Amino acid sequence: MKVLLYAEGQSIIGKSGLGKAIKHQMKALESVGIEYTLDPSDDYDILHINTYYVKSYILAKKAKKEGKKIVYHAHSTEEDFKNSFILSDRASKLFKRWLIKCYSLGDVIITPTPYSKKLLKSYEGLKRKKIYAISNGIELDYFKSDEESPLDFRNVYGYSKKDKIVVGIGLYIERKGIVDFVKLAKKLPQYKFIWFGHSPLSAATENVKEAVKTKLPNLKFAGYVEQDMIRSALKDCNLYLFPTLEETEGIPAIEACAMKQNLLVRDIPVFEDWLIDGVNCYKAKTLKEFESKIKMILENKLPSLTEEAYKVALDRDITKIGKELKEVYESCM
Repeated sequence: MKVLLYAEGQSIIGKSGLGKAIKHQMKALESVGIEYTLDPSDDYDILHINTYYVKSYILAKKAKKEGKKIVYHAHSTEEDFKNSFILSDRASKLFKRWLIKCYSLGDVIITPTPYSKKLLKSYEGLKRKKIYAISNGIELDYFKSDEESPLDFRNVYGYSKKDKIVVGIGLYIERKGIVDFVKLAKKLPQYKFIWFGHSPLSAATENVKEAVKTKLPNLKFAGYVEQDMIRSALKDCNLYLFPTLEETEGIPAIEACAMKQNLLVRDIPVFEDWLIDGVNCYKAKTLKEFESKIKMILENKLPSLTEEAYKVALDRDITKIGKELKEVYESCM
């Protein structure tokens, strides 16, 4: 059995969560000894396709005509397309129709969470499809809180040992909660806030443009950085704040769990089955709740939940994901 792992537009998605998810797939398949290729011109048995662009659709149609089995990985939904870029809300219905057209080519569909599976099952055209909820996973051996980091996050960004630092991660899109992140930095000048990630501001909403251009003594926008710096930041900060408004999963939250870092997320449906408020993370809905929880976490007025959080990452290690992918492939064959 040989699998073609396909993703179109690597230069676009390489720095995103999707790019990270595809790298995890490669590691997962290696962990269970499944042969794969990234070259569409190679011979293969199963097409595992990760993108919904035009070339991806054409490749899937061609594979179907040739009798190849198709696993379509549904990383996106109409819901997480909304509230992202300029005009994304207006285009969401058209986007949904295109997603259905692409995903319906799959013999089976994989999506990261039970929440995103539920959304896809509600789409006309996908209701009868076999859909598996399989996490994008995490390379747990890479994210170990007790290992020395080759980078000194605090030194690189000019923080002292006494500074209490809140980290955010994501593209410059409204859905990621970047606007609220900046508002919280304004409300809490006693703490340091730093946001990792970047995307063209030309495509961002006015709210996001205004947020990113905000000048505050306790706020930094670090832009895109390599994974080693993310690991160092998650190890040496005091809180990972994830105020996202919609996700299909949210890999950085799993990474924070793996690093045994304090985690505060927005209370939204995607997290309800696996991130439990007061058990393995803390949750907030409103800006006022976020402000209150940040203070209590950073002033040690709430108990640490990091050991329980680590179990979330343990359950999503890529070796486990590899076994789940192998089962799906075998069911197709």
